Amino acid sequence: MLNEMMHRPVVMEKVLNYLRENQRAFTGGVKEIEDFARQAGIPIIPHETAKFIDFLCAARQPQTILEIGTAIGFSASLMAQHLQDGGHLTTIDRYPLMYERAKKNFEKNGLKQKITLLEGDAADILPNLEGPFDLIFMDSAKAKYVEFLPYCMNLLDMGGILLIDDIFQGGMVFDAEETVPRKVRKIHRGLNNLLDLVLNAKNHRSCLLPLGDGLLMIRKESATNQFIPN
Repeated sequence: MLNEMMHRPVVMEKVLNYLRENQRAFTGGVKEIEDFARQAGIPIIPHETAKFIDFLCAARQPQTILEIGTAIGFSASLMAQHLQDGGHLTTIDRYPLMYERAKKNFEKNGLKQKITLLEGDAADILPNLEGPFDLIFMDSAKAKYVEFLPYCMNLLDMGGILLIDDIFQGGMVFDAEETVPRKVRKIHRGLNNLLDLVLNAKNHRSCLLPLGDGLLMIRKESATNQFIPN
């Protein structure tokens, strides 16, 4: 499986190289998973995004985390290492091969008791999950982000943070839909709907970060899970 996101960053090359080469490498099991994924071309978050999430978790100390899109367990392992006693992470993936690899990585790195791995489609699982979660990281089917958003906001604790990865698609989201290849128009439409909905809302705080292929952050600041436009 080709890791496309590594080849479509949204910042200039010399800045990207600095971010990837001059920030301290991870250690232990997290580094092993990252190195393996890079060599095998498995889609995991790029190093600059991982360093940001690592910093965010260290600063915020979330105790209940939900991840949508496990892959081989890199980002889940990265976040789970910040969990204190009693903290827990739940992660969802629908691909059996990824599920099995992630499961082995969690066991190998002593994270089995801190992580619940759910196999299946997030569209079926999210409506039946119980929250609240302090932090939710969504890195799954891009066309379904806007569909998953209401469920994520419902599961998010007040003041909790939702991170959504790969929202720029190498800048493709800024192109006119008729110029986009038909096979990715659903993704193009879904991401633009998501950005319009979130960035124009007055009741939840949001910001964009040019890390990897783009990262959208949302902080839940209203009892309503809807996004009320200005």
